Amino acid sequence: MSEADRIAELESRIAFQEEAIDKLSDIVARQEKDLEQLKRMIQFLNTEIKSAGIEENDQPPPHY
Repeated sequence: MSEADRIAELESRIAFQEEAIDKLSDIVARQEKDLEQLKRMIQFLNTEIKSAGIEENDQPPPHY
C-alpha cells in the first residue's frame, strides 16, 4: 500500500469517527434533556404527594 493510499485510508477513518462523535454528542444532549425533564417530573410528583398529605413510609409492606 502506497503512502497516498494510507493517507486516504486515515482520512476516511477520521471522517467516519467525526461523524460517529457528532451522532454520540447529539444522543448525549437528548438524554440530558430527558433527564432534566424526568427530574422536574419527580419534583412535581413529590410536591403533589406532600400536598395530598401522603406520608412516606420506609417500612416494607406487611407481606414481606
